[in-house]
Amino acid sequence: MGIKFDYSYAGLTEAELNNKVGQIQLADKTLKEKTGPGNDFLGWYDYPVAYDKDEYARIKAAAKRIQDSCDAFIVIGIGGSYLGSKAVITALTSTFFNEVPGDKRKAPKVYFAGENISGKYMKDLYELVKDQDICVNVISKSGTTTEPAIAFRFFKELLEKKYGKEGAKDRIFATTDKERGALKFLADQEGYETFVIPDDVGGRYSVYTAVGLLPIAVAGIDIDAFMEGGKSGYEEYAAENLEDNACYQYALYRSCLYNRGKSTEIMVDYEPSLRYFSEWWKQLYGESDGKDGKGLFPASVHFSTDLHSLGQIIQDGPKHIFETVVVVDELEDDMTVSHEESDLDGLNYLENRTMQEINEKAFLGTLLAHVDGGVPNGIIRLSKLDAFHIGKLVYFFEKACGLGGYLLGVNPFDQPGVEAYKKNMFALLHKPGYEELTEALEKRLPQ
Repeated sequence: MGIKFDYSYAGLTEAELNNKVGQIQLADKTLKEKTGPGNDFLGWYDYPVAYDKDEYARIKAAAKRIQDSCDAFIVIGIGGSYLGSKAVITALTSTFFNEVPGDKRKAPKVYFAGENISGKYMKDLYELVKDQDICVNVISKSGTTTEPAIAFRFFKELLEKKYGKEGAKDRIFATTDKERGALKFLADQEGYETFVIPDDVGGRYSVYTAVGLLPIAVAGIDIDAFMEGGKSGYEEYAAENLEDNACYQYALYRSCLYNRGKSTEIMVDYEPSLRYFSEWWKQLYGESDGKDGKGLFPASVHFSTDLHSLGQIIQDGPKHIFETVVVVDELEDDMTVSHEESDLDGLNYLENRTMQEINEKAFLGTLLAHVDGGVPNGIIRLSKLDAFHIGKLVYFFEKACGLGGYLLGVNPFDQPGVEAYKKNMFALLHKPGYEELTEALEKRLPQ
């Protein structure tokens, strides 16, 4: 029951990996003892076994109330405040979740807002849900992050118009700082139920907290199994030998290929359900590794779809890339190819074969072609696509990311580069306190 990592197609030698075992054991010790850079953001490390059980019970109760009281649930957040829950919900629900009839879905439709500043997106979503019964989960440590704060203004106003202030307060759930910040102040003032973003857990590592768990539970996903998967990862990836620790293997595989001059890791999936898992993975590794001129650039492709667009450049283009493929061994839903008398499409040779079987052969054929083309590959295999295994996969990537950051020599728990665009944006919007920068930036704008 779990996750296996196969690096036999990466062209690495056992000596390369074994030479780094001591380094990764030290990195793991540093994580566990919380003595390295960013150690004040290591609350995620043991969170699957040390989480607040009382708040967890409140999350379940709130999710049930939301399910019973609304047709549409709006999750407002950006970055780690929405990507984790969207990744898990997309992976574990119907591909067309929001279009499934309510009596079969048994959960509200789930929409996301505040992850962009598009007026069109906001108007389209607003018009779609304004006449439905809605609840909102606004997620922000401070309450002043521009994108979610703007979105919350619109939906707070909508709720208060539809239900009045008293009715609105029972439909707004705030996930924020325990004690301070604009959103916490507003929530206390208005009487919203609040959940905590722990001080020692950064956004991209927050899927196991209320940030991820409340939306995941509202979507009808078994969060007990999800947390059990995280606990299993915490226990299994504590092994100190390479052979028994897939997390060590993945972190070292990335490190060795980086040292060989590879600069881009492409995450590959063969299931559309995993599309947003790749998006979450890109944020996790992009913000964690990319510092001091270092780091692998995280990209993603979705096969077989992208084999008809990006497959060519991966196969025959520059050799600065490697691929990591996520494959699911068992999927509950499938279809079988039937027999056609005329066989005009030439597919009768696939008669009685399932689409999963065909997809697996597409994966294997691509693997061999890309390896022959000089592109190293690693394979992450999940036994099943369920809450337990996705919960375990989250921990797999989070721990490997922390280990990899220390191997790289960076602090994997901060993101100083993210602040630069915000400062410039505030100045160009003439936010008070940015006047001096405003003048300098406006001189550089396109004429």
